[in-house]
Amino acid sequence: MTAAHPLTWLYAPGDRPEVVAKALRAGADVVIVDLEDAVAPGRKEYARSATAELLSEPRPVPVHVRVNALGTPLADADLRAIAPLPGVAGLRLPKVTSRADVIRVAERAVPADGGSPSLHALVESALGVEHAFAIATAHPALHGLSLGEADLRADLGVREDAGLDWARSRVVVAARAAGLAPPGQSVHPDIRDLEGLAASCARGRALGFLGRAAIHPRQLPVIERAYLPTAEEIEQAEEITKAATTDEGALALPDGRFVDRAVVEGAQRILSLARRLR
Repeated sequence: MTAAHPLTWLYAPGDRPEVVAKALRAGADVVIVDLEDAVAPGRKEYARSATAELLSEPRPVPVHVRVNALGTPLADADLRAIAPLPGVAGLRLPKVTSRADVIRVAERAVPADGGSPSLHALVESALGVEHAFAIATAHPALHGLSLGEADLRADLGVREDAGLDWARSRVVVAARAAGLAPPGQSVHPDIRDLEGLAASCARGRALGFLGRAAIHPRQLPVIERAYLPTAEEIEQAEEITKAATTDEGALALPDGRFVDRAVVEGAQRILSLARRLR
């Protein structure tokens, strides 16, 4: 993970070009143009053509496109129209349940300059969670794994938020075991509940997530604030890294804390994120 790792992803519906234009100016690290859940069936073709026009040239902010459900004619049409465009930084694949889903897209969705697109798999079902590590290691073009909690909640019949914690941890572990960046959290659906969003982000951070997707610009500063290190965390990280430059191997700080290589790496990650504050 580097300082450039995104903390905020902002969704915008593909059939609302004016909303996408606002999203590009909202301050998110990545904008996700949604061709799937946010678009009514009768507007799918318009959303695809409008998105293709928007991404016919590079944009100042990285843009990902969430295509329609894999294995459907809509998804096939989305991939043919969108994958080759110069303004596409990544493709987000909904409802992935197997490594074959990822491989199929990686082999068919080829950018105009060749190679493979940057793929990001969304796990949204019990079957997808069970196959999380296989999905995460399916293809070198896969650069991200995350959880789609609304669909998963419905699939599992979960009512309480804590009922998703095991699946959340499973996806975090699968991503890290595959060498991918820590996943971003799924969206918080109530755009007015900023206190609830902050509390949920704190819980997500404790589970190993890094950053979060949003559905409204007002959520962005709350997410960033929750995931950026505090002044105390930065001070402790600086102390650890300074001590590590003078001693090799494991050591103990004056306050009794034990420091080894893993602790130093954690401190370096904190300082990498802290650079966003400068």
